[in-house]
Amino acid sequence: MIKSELVLKIAEKNPHLYHRDVERIVNRVFDEIINTMKDGNRVELRGFGAFSVKERRARTGRNPRTGESVEVTEKRVPFFKTGKELRNRLNGKD
Repeated sequence: MIKSELVLKIAEKNPHLYHRDVERIVNRVFDEIINTMKDGNRVELRGFGAFSVKERRARTGRNPRTGESVEVTEKRVPFFKTGKELRNRLNGKD
C-alpha cells in the first residue's frame, strides 16, 4: 500500500471528511514521526510497533564491484520493531 491508497481508504471510511483534509492529517502524522525520530526520540504506537533510530559507526567497507576499500561515514538509520498485537494478527492469533 502506498500513501495515496492509505489516504483513499481513510477517506472512504470517513465520508464526513474531505479528501484533502485526510491527506493533510496523514502527512502531518508522518511528519511528526519523522521529526521525533530526527530529534533522536522513539515513537511508539501501542499494538502496532515502535519506530526508533539506530546509530551506525563509521567503518571501512568494500566496493563489491571493484573490491576497493571505501570509508563509510557514521549514520543514523530508522528501525521498526513490531508490536505484539500486530505480530499476533499477522499470524492469525486474533
